[in-house]
Amino acid sequence: MRGDLGPAIRGDLRWGTVPGLVRSAAERYGDREAVVEGRTRISYGELGRRVERAAAACAASGVEPGDRVAVWAPNTLDWIVCALGAVSAGAVLVPVNTRFKGAEAAYVLARSRARLLFVTGTFLGTSYVAALRRAAAEGPGSGPLPGLPHLEQVVVLSDDAPRDFRTWDDFLAGGDGVDAAAVRARARAIDGAAPSDIVFTSGTTGRPKGVVITHAQTLRCYDVWSELAGLREGDRYLIVNPFFHTFGYKAGVIACLTRGATMIPQPVFDVDAVLASIAAERVSVLPGPPTLHQAILDHPSRGRHDLSALRLVVTGAALVPLRLVERLRDELRVGTVLTAYGLSEASGIVTMCRGDDAPEVIASTSGRAIPDTEVRVVSPAGRPLSPGHPGEIQVRGHHVMRGYFEDPEQTARAVTPDGWLRTGDIGVLDVRGNLRVTDRMKDMFVVGGFNAYPAEIERLLTAHPDVADVAVIGVPDPRLGEVGRAYVVRRPGSTVTADDLIAFSRREMANYKVPRTVEFVHHLPRNASGKVVKGQLRQSPPTGPPEGRP
Repeated sequence: MRGDLGPAIRGDLRWGTVPGLVRSAAERYGDREAVVEGRTRISYGELGRRVERAAAACAASGVEPGDRVAVWAPNTLDWIVCALGAVSAGAVLVPVNTRFKGAEAAYVLARSRARLLFVTGTFLGTSYVAALRRAAAEGPGSGPLPGLPHLEQVVVLSDDAPRDFRTWDDFLAGGDGVDAAAVRARARAIDGAAPSDIVFTSGTTGRPKGVVITHAQTLRCYDVWSELAGLREGDRYLIVNPFFHTFGYKAGVIACLTRGATMIPQPVFDVDAVLASIAAERVSVLPGPPTLHQAILDHPSRGRHDLSALRLVVTGAALVPLRLVERLRDELRVGTVLTAYGLSEASGIVTMCRGDDAPEVIASTSGRAIPDTEVRVVSPAGRPLSPGHPGEIQVRGHHVMRGYFEDPEQTARAVTPDGWLRTGDIGVLDVRGNLRVTDRMKDMFVVGGFNAYPAEIERLLTAHPDVADVAVIGVPDPRLGEVGRAYVVRRPGSTVTADDLIAFSRREMANYKVPRTVEFVHHLPRNASGKVVKGQLRQSPPTGPPEGRP
């Protein structure tokens, strides 16, 4: 099914590049509030000046066009400024998941050969600098992180930094001698077809792969997203979705820049803080996973907060109960509730509901293809299927990635010679082109809005000396939507317990990846080719010792 065209929306032609969008927003929206962070409030004009100063500092520090610059930090004003500043200097942004442990972050930094890293200080009781030092303590490099020889500088987004690292203020001051005209000339020299960011996502191999997206793709897709969602100038947008994710950065920061909406970054999801922010800041836009909205609706103190300004909710990442859509409309009086489907390899957006869709369509489907793109469902042999028949979802259009970073083999597996992206998800199209996602070929499951990939979790668990074999699946959870369950075969003579493996997992992987339960089994069901039959685990898992449950 091809997306309904309507008037041509060409964000790639309107602004050219992300720095072009930043400059245009500063000029068009000037004194309008751009970012609110606690008591700090800055206008679009001030945001433009801060981004330009950060771009000058990047240039002064030796960043060249095409260099990768990473950001490992929560949603803050500083994240917005340093990320947009790096991109304005011609760098390619590499957002790093704040849930990652040191080794996971180091892998992304090494794989992308990031030259500069912006990192938070202490967040949620964890020193990211210390975690990175431990993970990259040994290697061929001679700098502060020998295990990351390409990483020349680390800037801590704080007032102080360890020896060999720089503070944010010191970094910015380094660019004060750079001519402003030279900074703008560098930004103007960026081509819309150049990469703007590399978002790392795990695949079936369990190793993260870098999805390369261009400036033109980013601008076009999130102009479309803003148009379909109905985002408008003056909206006040609480960005709870993390900036390291396409939904947070592009459907958040980039979308707000296109329309002149106010960004209110939320570092962590805390229901009380979200409710207070909605009321105090008169928040009108709140995208996020269904679990976020369910938590707000069910919170006992919801009635004590004025949520009347909330008018737009966009959700996805999981099945959306019809009751949730009805409650958002009836109890919170939200005028527009939409669902969508996307993946990083398609710039984060494939289908989206429209504002006049019925609640049943919004709850049971992820909407129709976005303009100027195609969606089809195919059989295992690659033959297009008619409406009502389940098959693999494939997409083609301007939003499909340029490829996986320096990985032509994986790119060829993901994208057909004629441009169709194999999503690995199973879905059904109806006669109107609405897509219903029914299963995940890659066995990915969604934990509170975060994508968890079994192959990656399995790879980490098999590093435990007492684990002979393991398979991970997602199981329903009333709070998080889904959580992981690990089926483990012990090595002979081992007495490792479920608590042992869960504690090991918490040390080795981000919390959302940690299996919540562990079942010990004598063997895993496998087919003739040796692949674990996870459908059998879900339906009738093999029995194991009774002490398998934690």
